[in-house]
Amino acid sequence: MPDKIHLTVATVIEKSGQFLMVKETRQGRQLINQPAGHVEPGEDILAAALRETYEETGWVVSLSGFLGIATYRAPSNGITYYRHTFVAQPIEFDPSAQIDTDIDEAVWMSYDQIESNLTTLRSPLVLSCLSDYLAGAIFPMEIFRNTL
Repeated sequence: MPDKIHLTVATVIEKSGQFLMVKETRQGRQLINQPAGHVEPGEDILAAALRETYEETGWVVSLSGFLGIATYRAPSNGITYYRHTFVAQPIEFDPSAQIDTDIDEAVWMSYDQIESNLTTLRSPLVLSCLSDYLAGAIFPMEIFRNTL
């Protein structure tokens, strides 16, 4: 049994019918994902979502909803990820932001563009979160009780 939990956050950000996505190369293959990453020990989960989005895209965003918690076991490494996905509104792009070196680029893509690239999605969670968002399956942020 592993002795480490892989708690992650992701954001679904829409602007003018386009979604903010990141392209990243893993094991020699370019993949598409929402801005996402690990929650650091002691870090507030909401702050982690804001931080990861900024570090991967240069966008300052505001969290406006919660899409849910999903688990995913990655076949590439056998790790189970516990992913909390948020809806966020784009506020401002910072052209001077230092983007994580793991990220090839941040791009705005339509749902159809994302769906037509199924084989390059980082996980099935990418599309399922977008589907939940488009269906309006969004929980209010008031469900979070942060004390950090």
